Amino acid sequence: MAKELQEVNYRIYWFTWLLLLILTLVMIFVGYAAVPKVLIVLFLLLVMFLKIGLIGGYFMHLRYEKPTLIVTVAAGVLLTAAVLFFLLIPDGMRVWHLSGR
Repeated sequence: MAKELQEVNYRIYWFTWLLLLILTLVMIFVGYAAVPKVLIVLFLLLVMFLKIGLIGGYFMHLRYEKPTLIVTVAAGVLLTAAVLFFLLIPDGMRVWHLSGR
């Protein structure tokens, strides 16, 4: 039995890449906006999670996977981020105290 070749449509990848580029540029410009820092941080976090979803969904091909695999990958990423965060807290606090704040 001959296997049929499937044509890969790269349009979605290019569109996703362009959207990620636009979101990154928006994040850069929002960082310099004259808006309260709390709103800037909340907006940047929201856009960051959107970018994470796009990258995971399209470039890691999680969009078409079973939900258990998606939860497993997300839990691994969040656990790694939490460990790195808590390992860096002592250094950040030391630098903060040395700066005299």
